[in-house]
Amino acid sequence: MYKLLFLSLITISFTMVQPESTGAQTMKETGLQIGNILPDITLNDVNGKPLSISELRGNIVFVDFWASWCSPCRRENPAVVETFNTFKGQKYKDATGFKIFSISLDNSRSDWIKAIETDGLIWPEHVSDLQGWRSVAAKKYGVRAIPMNYLIDQNGIIIAKNLRGHQLADMLKNLIQN
Repeated sequence: MYKLLFLSLITISFTMVQPESTGAQTMKETGLQIGNILPDITLNDVNGKPLSISELRGNIVFVDFWASWCSPCRRENPAVVETFNTFKGQKYKDATGFKIFSISLDNSRSDWIKAIETDGLIWPEHVSDLQGWRSVAAKKYGVRAIPMNYLIDQNGIIIAKNLRGHQLADMLKNLIQN
């Protein structure tokens, strides 16, 4: 009896999975793990204009959580700037380009703007709700420490997390068109 039930469950499971194995496209789950589609968020940029991660679809996007008061973040910024300058104009296999979407956990607009200028963070996609750790972005993405980041592909799928130093550059090298 148990063998028959077990074989029936296996048959049902195989039948339910079979369309995927015949080439049917599967839906990606939205979430925070590698292979998931990174949830979208809209925050205001330095000029108060709303900007969403989804507006950058088609590009490889480095979603970087940081703050002006965060010493480890500020020490990481030179590597991020170097990587941006190296890879912003490259041709990618399946993406239009490379963008950085910086999400600040600052409370002070003036400190945030000053840090962007001081550290030479020249890309335009800087956003914050200026709520610090109470930020809607920190809650949505489970940010408990910074710096924290996600690398997403042209479809918004997470391909890496928490890259440091030259790890981002190494990942991007693999995505460049040969």
